[in-house]
Amino acid sequence: MSDRRPRGLRPHKRDQNGRRVDGSDAAPERSMEPRHPLDDTTESGPVENSVIDAALYRDGRRIDTPATLTEAYRKLPDTPDAMAWIGLYRPAEDQLLAAAAAFGLHELAVEDAVVAHQRPKLERYGDTLFVVLRAARYLDDSEEVDFGELHLFVGPEFVLTVRHSQSPDLSTVRARLEADPELLRLGPEAVLYAVLDSVVDGYAPVIAGLQNDIDEIETEVFGGDPKVSRRIYELSREVVEFQRATRPLLSILSALTAGFEKYGTDQELRRYLRDVDDHATTVVERVDGFRQMIADILAVNATLVTQAQNEEMKQLAEASNAQNDEIKKISAWAAILFAPTLIGTVYGMNFESMPELKWVFGYPFAIGLMGVVCVGLYMVFKRRDWL
Repeated sequence: MSDRRPRGLRPHKRDQNGRRVDGSDAAPERSMEPRHPLDDTTESGPVENSVIDAALYRDGRRIDTPATLTEAYRKLPDTPDAMAWIGLYRPAEDQLLAAAAAFGLHELAVEDAVVAHQRPKLERYGDTLFVVLRAARYLDDSEEVDFGELHLFVGPEFVLTVRHSQSPDLSTVRARLEADPELLRLGPEAVLYAVLDSVVDGYAPVIAGLQNDIDEIETEVFGGDPKVSRRIYELSREVVEFQRATRPLLSILSALTAGFEKYGTDQELRRYLRDVDDHATTVVERVDGFRQMIADILAVNATLVTQAQNEEMKQLAEASNAQNDEIKKISAWAAILFAPTLIGTVYGMNFESMPELKWVFGYPFAIGLMGVVCVGLYMVFKRRDWL
């Protein structure tokens, strides 16, 4: 076999930010699968017609397209050297149980596929692999990350994919593999590695979107936006969820790599898997970096909020001090003016027996007393910086 990767499934080159250098991240591929009416709703229940596509392949080419699951189960044993690839979308429990009976799937793996909401993992049951992947896509309108879940049962002669959400779109993976018979003829493992590559490819737009959100938040933090704290919290939750979706990929890929020699994995698929592993490692490192950046932004925001609060408290204290100074001045002048008023009031009382009423120096004495008291009070208040 040639050492050069077949063109149809060759992994995409990416820059240091995880974006494809050919710019294809800007316009994700549209689904080639028939759309079900429930695809555009938030309904999470089983879909009545859950079979998205079922096909039998021989030597990398589609040789039959069974109309039902039963037909696919019946034809596979009667077709030598064939591989079945059946795609299900939110199947009912009885459909999964029928598939389990036909392909001999382990009951624990089937239970996980029925319940869903599983963490990414790889488990081996005899000669069948059970793989759980978490796909992600960035929603530009709401600036949020939407997560999907995909289960794969990979056996010697079959691949059963079970999707519980709109993403990932496996129709593009099937189309690319069917356009590359040289790789598809390598069997179910080729499908598994192509799906892994597609899921990791889907992380690139998410990383770009999260990086843009972080840049915007940094601007808002230093701009003093009061709503930025809530956005930091929401973004932190998305990054944590993204990390939970991506970090287990490394152990999955490591387990597959460890089984190369034991299970006789084709050399071409080994190179393919190592390439996917490199891209997944880059994604995980970027996500880890996002968590640290958000933690730093949160610390800076807390510091800026504290500084703003301290500045407000300082301004309030200065205003309070200024107000106190005004009150002191008013109180001091009120006391000064009160003294002559008190003296004048005393001498304004009309009593016959007041000795000072007929005193020739009574008036100058009253005026002088008022002046002395006012000047004395003024000096006291001035010495205490009230005036």
